[in-house]
Amino acid sequence: MQILVLGGTVFVGRAIVEVAAERGHEVSIFGRGRTGRELFPGLPRVLGDRSTGDYRSLAGRRFDAVVDVSAYVPRHVAQAASALGGQFAGRYLLISSGSVYDFSRIDRPAAEDAPLLPAERGTEEVTGATYGPLKVACEQEAERCFAAQATIVRPGIVAGPHDPTDRFTWWVRHVAAGGRLPVPEHLDQPVQVVDSRDLARLVVSLLEADRPGTYNAVGPAEPTSFAGLLDACAAAAAKAGRSGPLERVVVGAGLELPLVLDPGAPWLIFQRDSSAARAAGLTATSLAQTAADVLEWDEGRGSVPLVEGPSAERLQAALAAGLPL
Repeated sequence: MQILVLGGTVFVGRAIVEVAAERGHEVSIFGRGRTGRELFPGLPRVLGDRSTGDYRSLAGRRFDAVVDVSAYVPRHVAQAASALGGQFAGRYLLISSGSVYDFSRIDRPAAEDAPLLPAERGTEEVTGATYGPLKVACEQEAERCFAAQATIVRPGIVAGPHDPTDRFTWWVRHVAAGGRLPVPEHLDQPVQVVDSRDLARLVVSLLEADRPGTYNAVGPAEPTSFAGLLDACAAAAAKAGRSGPLERVVVGAGLELPLVLDPGAPWLIFQRDSSAARAAGLTATSLAQTAADVLEWDEGRGSVPLVEGPSAERLQAALAAGLPL
């Protein structure tokens, strides 16, 4: 199968390219060529720029399927459809987001038909407030442009090696470091983290089966709490010989910690229904294995600053005022 990946060198796209190539598909990567130049030396690069609408390099090319990892505003989808041309009859798979759901109108674990936020078409500024509504507009554009040939995948929090957000990596690194660990008051808060490799395998399986529809790509397979996430990180640290003493300290809600929901936020955000995706091929890497792989990758890249989490000063102040668990 000839697969075009729109954005495939950073994290989710990188995992999709790896899985598709491993399964014997012919993969082309579309992007500006500014990141990951050393990756996938044997795969063709198609240079272009979505920010300016430059898709000239796609002229005359034919693909059996397209995976759109980098559409954040509806214009991206519409322009990609135009560049592919009216003759494109393959499957277009959009990586959307779980942020499309309107949890103010949801009272049970959200399946794919749960209420969505209103679509945003009046701005292209991606912020915490506009990200979800813009993704809703991207989904609508995909359905308008590609109709039955559109497939929508809505990941939750994605974790794994090469994660640029550091949301899961923050916990892996701090648990492995030992010592005093800040933890939220509600350790029973649910957490949904999907391994990037599981997400990639689902995407490629959907293309191979030419499956339409919308899928919640969330993990792990069984419900997990924040306590379970910490246990998985501790198991990964122990496996790597980083099992030093760890003291959990409950800190106040004023300290923003990765993956900890704000007070009053609905826990349903991390309780989405993944049954459709699992029936379609979503695999289930254990959270401990994901943590182990992230720890190995994180240690291999050196002591780079994490982009997520509180400053060292705020963290130390919160630990000093916290209560040992």
